[in-house]
This record gives sequence, C-alpha cells and structure tokens, in this order.
Amino acid sequence: MIQFLLRRLLTAFVTLMIATMAVFVVLEVLPGDPALVMLGMQADAENLKAARTELGFDRPPVERYFVWLAGLTQFELGNSYAYKTPIAPLIAQRLQVTMPLALMAVLFAISVGLPLGVLAAWRQGKAGDYGVMMFSQLGIAIPNFWFGLLLILLLSLGAGLFPAGGFPGWSDDFWGSLRSLVLPVVALGLPEAAILSRITRSAMLDTLREDYIRTARAKGVPRGAILFRHALRNAMIPIVTIIGLFFGFQVGGAIVVESVFYLPGVGQLIYQSINNHDLIIIKNVVILLTALVLAINLIVDVVYAALDPRPKIAA
Repeated sequence: MIQFLLRRLLTAFVTLMIATMAVFVVLEVLPGDPALVMLGMQADAENLKAARTELGFDRPPVERYFVWLAGLTQFELGNSYAYKTPIAPLIAQRLQVTMPLALMAVLFAISVGLPLGVLAAWRQGKAGDYGVMMFSQLGIAIPNFWFGLLLILLLSLGAGLFPAGGFPGWSDDFWGSLRSLVLPVVALGLPEAAILSRITRSAMLDTLREDYIRTARAKGVPRGAILFRHALRNAMIPIVTIIGLFFGFQVGGAIVVESVFYLPGVGQLIYQSINNHDLIIIKNVVILLTALVLAINLIVDVVYAALDPRPKIAA
C-alpha cells in the first residue's frame, strides 16, 4: 500500500510540474512580451517599462519561473495588476464561494444519480428504467448555463422561491448565502447526476449478472440485501472514480454558472481576469485548481485501492 501511494504521489508531483511549465510558457513566454499583453497594444513605452519592472517581466524567463515556483510553495502569489491587491487572499476569498458550490453540486449529483442508477438497473427493461434513461439523456443534452437561466425564470422571477443572483456572504447572511447557491447547485449538478445514473446502471447490471448474485438469489437472500449489500458495494469501484472526477468538472463548470448567477467565486475571478488581461491571477488560479484536481484524484486512488486490492498488487 505504501509503495502504491508513493507512486501515485510521484505521478501527481510530476504532473503538477509539467502543468506549471506549460502554463508559464503559454502565458509568459509565447506571447513575447507579457506586459504588452496585459496593457494592450496602445500602451506607451514608459508604461510598458514601468509594468515590466513592477511585475518582474524584465528578468529572464527561467529566473521568473523559479521565483514563481518558490512563491507557490509558500502561497505567496504576488499582487494582481488589475485589482491592486495580493492574489492569495483574493483567491481564498473566492474559494469560499466556489468550494461549497462544487461540493454541494457533487452531493446533489450523488443523491440524485446514484439512486436513479440503482433503480434503473433493478427495473431493467421496465418503465422505471426507461424513465431514468430519458432523464439521463435530457440531463446530458441540456447545457448547465441554459438550465440555470431556466431555473431563474421559473423559480426566481416566476415563483420567487430563490434569489436570481448575487451572494450576500457567509458571515453577513448564512442562510441567505445558502439559498443563493441552491439554483446554481442544481444547474451545475444536473449533468453529473445524469452521467452518474448511467454509470451506476451499467455497473450494477454487470454486477447483477455475476455468479455470486445468482447464488444469493438461489439461497433466498432478500432483494434489498442482494441489491445494496452485495451488488452495489462491488459496483462502487467505477462509480467512486467518476464521482472523484466530478469535483474537478464542477470547478471548471463553475466559470459559466457563476457568471449566470453572478456569484463572486473563482470562476468569476478567472472570467474577469481574462477580460482584464491579468496574467498573474490566471496562471496562479489555473495551477491551484490543477493541484486541487490532482489531490482529489489521489484521494480517489486511495479509496479505489481500499475497495479493490488488485491495484495495490499490480502497482
């Protein structure tokens, strides 16, 4: 098990280093003059020179890269050129919106998709199965931003049950903040719930065809015990992998959903930074999100190894 974890840690570290090099090259080397990218083609020579000095773009790229890596290890990410504020507390503040949003969306997807997938597998070829498959097709086909707009029209502007946008802040209004995330959570989690229902159905059907399930049925084991104690437990291996990937998808999908609901999260920060040409924020947020996804994948690998010992033996 220790060797398995060490290999996964090494793989994650190498992946993160490759990601840092790729992001740095794309944002600060390939454009030629990052200061010109940030200030625009109309900037005069004096402002460009001042920006290069202020942001350190006058130093060699290799030196800038290692200075940036050293700052990442200490979470000292420099200052935003557009916001004129340190980047680390700015990202931490935005994560207070994005992380609960992503976590709640994953929980929503699990609470909806997992039971529907089990129901579809148990009722294969019947009305319940067809209903779940129809739901999954619609959930996958409908874009989450369009579904978010539809939720605003129906449940916010129409019924007045939830706010149409904005975020009051956890410290100012906890319950109001929670209500403001309900519609974004549903819009963000619906496609994942649809995908999870199909994955769960497929995994359950494969498990229900195994010989030990037939033996349990022949012995008169109750249906509930067969379904949840035997079939679902063994079908959870691919399901856990998909659930782990969902969290990374939610963070990426939050860029669009946060814009629709005007939530001050990391997604909105990336969108605004792209519009402001703030390369400093963009490269730091991208790497932090990459590190977050790699950490989640590492946790998934550990859970996977706990559920199935074969990866540990093969590692």
